[in-house]
Amino acid sequence: MKTIDTIRATIPHRFPFLMVDRVVEVSDDGKRAVAVKLVSANEPYFQGHFPDFPIMPGVLIIEALAQAAAAGLMAKAIADGRLGVLAGADGFRFHRMVRPGDTLRLEVELTRLRGPIGKVSGKATVDGQLVTEGEITFALVSRSELGIEAAT
Repeated sequence: MKTIDTIRATIPHRFPFLMVDRVVEVSDDGKRAVAVKLVSANEPYFQGHFPDFPIMPGVLIIEALAQAAAAGLMAKAIADGRLGVLAGADGFRFHRMVRPGDTLRLEVELTRLRGPIGKVSGKATVDGQLVTEGEITFALVSRSELGIEAAT
């Protein structure tokens, strides 16, 4: 299991944009991971989305899946000084709302990696109910090229 401290050492995201609280599982081959996001009523986006009926924005659920992939699957790339950058999202449809108090389970699997471009299939659930699933395309970019030092 990777705790928030390990995640913070792996990816550069910080509050209020860090969307993964724990990585609870990584397969032996490093191609599949499961992470969780504990959705709190204190999330800043709930102030405007929507004040009287808070719903986690779908684009942030996709971002949470992308961060789960980076935190759970990109250890070698990160050790080599690279960062996974979102390049595309395909096929996502939303089947259930995510509300304060929910635990968002984020399952990701690396399906393709050719050079610096890769694809991950992702699935988000709450209490075993499908929220969304789809495919994320990412590019591995050197941190120095982006002007980013190692995550702290």
